[in-house]
Amino acid sequence: MTNQKTDNWPQVYARIGGVLYLFNILAGLFGQVFVRNNLIVAGDATATAYKIMASNLLFRSGIAGDLLMHVSDVPMILIFYVLLKPVSKDLSLLAALFNLVQTAVLVSNKLTLVAVVVFLGNTDYLKAFDSRQLQALANACLTLHEYGFSIGLVFFGFTCLVIGYLMFKSGYFPKTLGVLQFIAGLCYLTNSFALLLAPALAAKMFPTVLLPAIIGELSTCLWLIVKGVNLSKWDQQVSAERAVS
Repeated sequence: MTNQKTDNWPQVYARIGGVLYLFNILAGLFGQVFVRNNLIVAGDATATAYKIMASNLLFRSGIAGDLLMHVSDVPMILIFYVLLKPVSKDLSLLAALFNLVQTAVLVSNKLTLVAVVVFLGNTDYLKAFDSRQLQALANACLTLHEYGFSIGLVFFGFTCLVIGYLMFKSGYFPKTLGVLQFIAGLCYLTNSFALLLAPALAAKMFPTVLLPAIIGELSTCLWLIVKGVNLSKWDQQVSAERAVS
């Protein structure tokens, strides 16, 4: 009985990782699509400020959801490291480090959204500024958040490239998942560097450029939940790794 549980632990890890991955995707969509995309009026700082102030709790909920998403990042990073370590311990660690940097950048980036709440908070010390100045500052923070998010996704793009390669080579995950993850990494890198280097081009490409990334990530998390790891091929990979070491 003990051996059976021990042999099945990669499957348990995969299922937990898949659930966390799905939560991560849904929380990210909630914060960006449902909350901020509905409250931010492009090119109109005043209208954006009024919408955020009228839906203050919703805006704050978006920040809280983002933070919970990043909390789920931490165990997910560990699970992917453990699941992919039999393929290459060094590359699996590299993917984990890229992912940790991404999470740290995005958590820090949440301060730009907190700054929006502060600037539009109508506290006494802010009366030194007129309303248009505060609205402009809040809008600048929203722009900084967009750039900060793109910077974080540079590191996530490299994470996806490495994970995609490891999944492709693993034997216990479908090669298709590895290809989809690799494509997702290329999409994130393309989107982020386009925003930094050619914002006008990035605006034309968005959101189309990220659709393959969403497909790749959603496919991976659903596969982990429904199918998990091919245990017989996992055992073969682990045995091969032990033979080499």
